[in-house]
This record gives sequence, structure tokens and C-alpha cells, in this order.
Amino acid sequence: MKSYKSSIQQATLTDTTTQASSIMPDSSNPSNPPRMPVYFLGIGGPNFMEDTKHPAYAKLAAVGREITTKVKPKAVVVFSAHWQGGPSKIKINTAEHTDLIYDFYGFPPHYYEYDYPNRGSPEVAEKVIEKLAGAGIETERVKRGLDHGVWAGFMVAFDPKNNPLNVPIVQVSLYSNEDPDQHYNIGRALESLRDEGILIIGAGMAVHNLHDFRAIRGTGETMPYVVSFDEALKEAAASKPEVRQTQMSALMRRGDARRAHPTREHILPIHIAAGAAGSDIGERLWTLPEASLSWAQYRFGKVPVV
Repeated sequence: MKSYKSSIQQATLTDTTTQASSIMPDSSNPSNPPRMPVYFLGIGGPNFMEDTKHPAYAKLAAVGREITTKVKPKAVVVFSAHWQGGPSKIKINTAEHTDLIYDFYGFPPHYYEYDYPNRGSPEVAEKVIEKLAGAGIETERVKRGLDHGVWAGFMVAFDPKNNPLNVPIVQVSLYSNEDPDQHYNIGRALESLRDEGILIIGAGMAVHNLHDFRAIRGTGETMPYVVSFDEALKEAAASKPEVRQTQMSALMRRGDARRAHPTREHILPIHIAAGAAGSDIGERLWTLPEASLSWAQYRFGKVPVV
């Protein structure tokens, strides 16, 4: 196995408010860590790991460096577009040491030789299970590797050579359904993990239509629904917390929603992130509508002072 050495590019995030408004006071008590923000990261396919000149590459790397140098979590709980449990059951990876899952096909052989150093945490996994069960959510313990919906994007955000994450990663599944409210409620059940130094990340894409992507590849065209849905998502994520769930659910009933997401698995992680945000407001850090994709990155809540 080989570790991927990416050329991390520094980037200034756009679409943010002033830096001062994105900072919260640090806790003076090490045993009482500052509340973690919540992130939704736009993560491309395996080929994105090598597309270092793509504008989204530098932006994702910058968000990753924000997390490692400012947020400094004790552990990460992540939801990927590429792992679904049951229609009414959530699966939690309780393994401490597992291999990667190469759940993609037709790529050059070296893509199946990538390695992303990582470890899990049975202790954090049990915290997740306890909180989900307390909210009446059915769970199942499993032992599996990280799928590419996590490790391929983390390879860019948390380059093992230049910006290692160095904390446990616990992956949790989605439901195998398209219900945005059920996924929002997963996040709501896990919100208090943020007060224990545990960072919650949703990994997906703000717009994701691979059928259209293949059809218009090389034309330079960006489909109209990409821009309209991307902006509607920004408004919903930034809405007041007391109406955010309603706004996020309504988003999926828009006329352009099915074009933006023929299947829902790439957008559902942001519903979980929004649910975990509690009283914090969402802000889009950056976006790039491209063809039939959007590379938007989101953060809910403030970044602790270094």
C-alpha cells in the first residue's frame, strides 16, 4: 500500500462572514472543551484525489487545515454518501483497526493501492449508539472499513503527510431511505457529542447528478438546476434554527431537487449535519457549480480560538 502525498494548496474561503464572527472563545478548562462546529464537506470521486489543480481541491484542503489547526477535535464521527443501513436502522462501525473499502470500479490499478492511515474508536462508537438509542433510533454494531466516500475526500482534506488528522474516525451509516427528517433527527440525537470534543462531519455533494455529468462532459455547460438548487440549499442551511428542519425538508420537494439529486444519498449527510447544529447557524464557506455537480462546503457553528 502507498500513502497518497497531495500537494496541499492554501486557499482563502469565500462566502463566509468576517473572521471575527466565525470565532468563539476557547475554554480555559481543558476538561471542558469548546463546542465543536459541524461540517458538510463536498467530496468528489476517487479521481479527485489526483486532480490537484481543480479549484475544489485547494478549498477542501483549506477546510481540513482549519479543522486540524483550529477546531482540533478529539475524534470525528462521519456520515458518507456510500454507506446505507436499513430503512429504519442505523449501522455504526465499532472496529478500531480495519482496511479501506475500494467501493468503486473501472479506475486504473493504482487507485486500489491507496492507503489512508486511520483508526476507529469503540468508545466513541458506543457513545454514538447510546445517544441514538436514547432518541429511539434502532442501531446495529458492525465492523467494516472506511468507504471511499470518507477516505478519498479525507485524503485531500487531511493529507497524511502534510495535514494528518491523527484522531479516531467513527463512520456511521445513513438510512436506506430518502426521508430528510429521519436523517435530520440522527443529527439532533448526536448534537451533544460536540460538547465532548467530537466533530461531526457529513460527506457528500450539494448537487450530484452523474448521468448528466457523463452526458455533458467536455462541453463546459453547467446545468441550470445546479445553480438554483445550490442557492436554495444555502438559504435553507442558513435559516433560523427553529425553522431549519422545515426549510431543509421543503428543499427536497422543490421542482429541481430530483434533477439535482436523482438519488438522495449525497445530500442526506447535510441533513444530518444540520440536525446536529442545534441552535447554530449554517454558512456556506465556498461553492463551485460545475456541469451537474456542486462542490459547496458548509460549516454550522463557530471555530474555537486557537
